[in-house]
Amino acid sequence: MIREACPTLAPQRREHIRLLVRESGIARVEDLRRELKVSVATIRRDLEVLEEEGKVRRVHGGAVSTETRLEEAVFDDKTNQFTRQKRDIAAEAYKLIGEEESLYLDGGSTTLCLARLLKDRKDLTVVTNSLRAAGELADSGPRVILTGGELRRISQTMVGPLTSAVLSQVRVDKAFMGTMGFCLKNGLTTTDPNEAYVKALVTEQASQVVLLADSSKADKVSFARVSDWQNVDILLSDRKLLPSYIKTLPKHGIKVHVV
Repeated sequence: MIREACPTLAPQRREHIRLLVRESGIARVEDLRRELKVSVATIRRDLEVLEEEGKVRRVHGGAVSTETRLEEAVFDDKTNQFTRQKRDIAAEAYKLIGEEESLYLDGGSTTLCLARLLKDRKDLTVVTNSLRAAGELADSGPRVILTGGELRRISQTMVGPLTSAVLSQVRVDKAFMGTMGFCLKNGLTTTDPNEAYVKALVTEQASQVVLLADSSKADKVSFARVSDWQNVDILLSDRKLLPSYIKTLPKHGIKVHVV
């Protein structure tokens, strides 16, 4: 957080707020009120002005920066980005899978790489909301359970509250999750609230949560919050991961593997 004294003039105060939101990617009204020592009403008015100027986007309880907010690419475009890192991360994830385990595969492009490694694993049970992952395993390999739900075409996943009918009835040994962005302060975020709903539900119910995320996702914040770091057991990333994650996350009981 920026520690300079709070400016008293409205334009200066709003610029200060803009910088605070940009630095964190997302900020709560209550945090801004404490930092700037003004009323909640003042913060809300300032956020309204900043939103009108296109500098932030207001969300429930706070605001996200339009200068750092991630936009989601269509799925086929994502699969062509950082392909070597994703394959290496998926190969490392495969090493974590034991015999006759139940797994959850999230809808990310890195978890799709992992799905391709499971085609000979008939001893496994895979629960997934990913149409692409299910397609990879449709002809051979693990027993596959699709969650159902509403089709989100851009990510080729099934999302929303309807998925809870299946997810509430299963407990998996390991959940392999992707994310649009992650940072030390805000945890895991994604672009769509319905996608975030499913991800959050899985991270709360799996015995072990493994985050598969290349280093390009670090220090990125998107619109919808998924989870704090307390719900993550292992982070698998590449060698370009910022040292701050390698140093900080193990202090909170999270194993970090870079490949």
